[in-house]
Amino acid sequence: MTVLVIENLGKSFGGVRAMQGVSFQVRRGAVHSIIGPNGAGKTTLLNMLTGLYVPDTGRVLLDGRDLTGLGPHQFAAAGVGRTFQNLQVFFNMSALENVMTGRHLREAASLLACLLRTPSRVRAEAACRDHARELLHRVGLDEWADAAADAMPYGALKRLEIARALAAEPSVLLLDEPAAGLNATEAHEIDALIKRLAGEGVTVVLVEHNMRLVMEVSDHLLVLDHGRKLAEGTPDEVSRNPAVIEAYLGVAEPALEASDA
Repeated sequence: MTVLVIENLGKSFGGVRAMQGVSFQVRRGAVHSIIGPNGAGKTTLLNMLTGLYVPDTGRVLLDGRDLTGLGPHQFAAAGVGRTFQNLQVFFNMSALENVMTGRHLREAASLLACLLRTPSRVRAEAACRDHARELLHRVGLDEWADAAADAMPYGALKRLEIARALAAEPSVLLLDEPAAGLNATEAHEIDALIKRLAGEGVTVVLVEHNMRLVMEVSDHLLVLDHGRKLAEGTPDEVSRNPAVIEAYLGVAEPALEASDA
């Protein structure tokens, strides 16, 4: 069943066309990866899928609802969760508190109830805290729950961002370079986590440069090049596509003919 539909997305910045006529669909429960050389338009596309950029052309539909033109908070409320390549963590909070902030869209509370600390508000906060601990356990961060975020290793912070995104109960989870800057052990932990989330039915859209990880976890690949869709298919199909090989590796120049001395 399709959860996310992208139709003919286009985006220009001044005279530069960053995205041109890109369309694809994401199946519910699948890991759908977006790859491409530097400058291919991956970040531009992700920003349009989260409301940070408004497309010049095309539509973004989530569960049949047209989100095109809405703001980032409306995308989030509709069910689009995201992590960032550059960490967006509250370093003055604990890991637990960071995850709890991700629940704010799902928490119903009035200002008065918060100020008066009504019994219902106290119960809701306790439930939120319990849910945050469950999510930290889910991403393998039990031991860091009460630690300050600025004391956590980089790889753990990457998983903390995923836990916080999951706190909003998204229909689609967008992961922007979750393995960037990680060592081999940390990258393996992210690999295992993505597989586990997919196995639990979480729909993942992954942007990643680590091709070993991409090929290991993906059900479907979309390849971008210069803002256009270059190829699409299973990891095996895409890895054997001549156009993809050329975009990543280039082609050999024809041998120059020897000139007469």
